[in-house]
Amino acid sequence: MNEGKSLLEVYGLKKYFTITGDSFFGKKSVKAVDNVSFSIKRGETLGLVGESGCGKTTVGRSVLRLIEPTAGRIIYDGDTLYDSGGINVPGEEEISGPKTRNKEPAGKKSAKMFPYRRRMQIVFQDPYASLNPRMTVGDIVGEGIDIHQLAESKQDRRDRIVKLLEQVGLNTEHANRYPHEFSGGQRQRVGIARALAVNPELIVCDEPVSALDVSIQAQVMNMLEELQERIGLTYLFIAHDLSVVKHISNHIGVMYLGKLVELAESFELVFHSRHPYSKSLVSAIPIADPVASRKIKRIVLEGDVPSPVNLPSGCRFRTRCSVATSICGEQEPELREISPKHFAACHNI
Repeated sequence: MNEGKSLLEVYGLKKYFTITGDSFFGKKSVKAVDNVSFSIKRGETLGLVGESGCGKTTVGRSVLRLIEPTAGRIIYDGDTLYDSGGINVPGEEEISGPKTRNKEPAGKKSAKMFPYRRRMQIVFQDPYASLNPRMTVGDIVGEGIDIHQLAESKQDRRDRIVKLLEQVGLNTEHANRYPHEFSGGQRQRVGIARALAVNPELIVCDEPVSALDVSIQAQVMNMLEELQERIGLTYLFIAHDLSVVKHISNHIGVMYLGKLVELAESFELVFHSRHPYSKSLVSAIPIADPVASRKIKRIVLEGDVPSPVNLPSGCRFRTRCSVATSICGEQEPELREISPKHFAACHNI
């Protein structure tokens, strides 16, 4: 394992969804993800946080090419998985060439991505909807083993499934049960076992604990950390709860309306956040000590999130920002390095 090497690199990722308006306005686009760049080192965790609808899940699914990006470049372990052309990558000249999304038929894309499906997996947010109710847990976990032909025999397949269930804290007899016979926490464990079945290197955890009780959340989070330490997994951890993300992440990225507004190491972002939106999220983290909690000044955001169809000019956060100035409405801020390994997109920093 190459310690310190970036396993996943994303540059200028965009995903626009076209919506059909009325005959007068015509078609418009929702800029779900707009020019997002980040990298994750092997064996580390990048947490993505932000309000519902900010584009976190779309980033995760675009990286895995479960949905096709509109533009950008995705590099996995040195191999280019997607390149729309015209993307500036540090250390390289500007890349130009045909856009893969227009030149690559669906069948060819599937064939190209097939070897990477083993190396990149996802744990879905809803443990109730992400499991096939007509399949037993053994078949759900074993499906990836069958598709990638990882078992040498039926006995080897059974042994692998049993071992995977034990890894996530389930028993052997659970293999013959159906999803409706499990609690939410147990179903999420099944989803994690399914992701682990093909021995992946990267797992996109799409809000894996948001639908669970607080006590079950802690169990699942501890299990994910233990698996990462034991197997050397790399996580893209997506959540809207910063208090959850800060415990598991090496780096944290904050998203707002499709944009990455701040990116830093976990400790740095929680204790030295610079962007006004990040500060409001940090101030909302609950503190167990009632005396210390009373001393914390909560930063309550006013107003509603703007429509992703009709975005504000300039900075997208300016309509809810207490420190916005005239330049914020005229020019969109770029994500720039404000201190070593700490990036923020704000004119007033």
